[in-house]
Formats: sequence, structure tokens, C-alpha cells
Amino acid sequence: MALSRTDEDYMAGLDRQQIQQLENNFMKFTKNPDELQLILIAGECGTTVEEAKKWFKGRNAAWRESEGLPAQTGSVLD
Repeated sequence: MALSRTDEDYMAGLDRQQIQQLENNFMKFTKNPDELQLILIAGECGTTVEEAKKWFKGRNAAWRESEGLPAQTGSVLD
């Protein structure tokens, strides 16, 4: 599967192992980590909290699009 530009942007600067660990957290535990979870995930993956937050934001957008939803979160009434 080819990566879109958006995919490349949110994964920029991360190595393959970090991406795999982030993906595992996304699929097994939470798609929307809170601040404490982000700190723990970042520590586990060897990323900064900002990198983890950016990755989750981009990954959520990609997941939402794959589900036929708008990339950005919001009310279903919007």
C-alpha cells in the first residue's frame, strides 16, 4: 500500500520500530490517548510527547477516512 503525503507527514522523523509500537498502541489500547497515556506511550516508543501526539492525530485522520468519516473529529451534527 502506497503512503499518501499525509501519511508521510505524520510519520516523518520516526523509525520503523517507533511506528510499529505506536501502531500497536493505537490498535490494542486507544485511538485517543489522554495526556498521561501519551507520556507513557512516548516513553515506551522513544519519541517525544509532541511526536506521539502528532502521530496519533495523523493516524486518527487516516483511520477516520478509511471508515468513510471526515478526517477531522467533530460532532456528527456538524
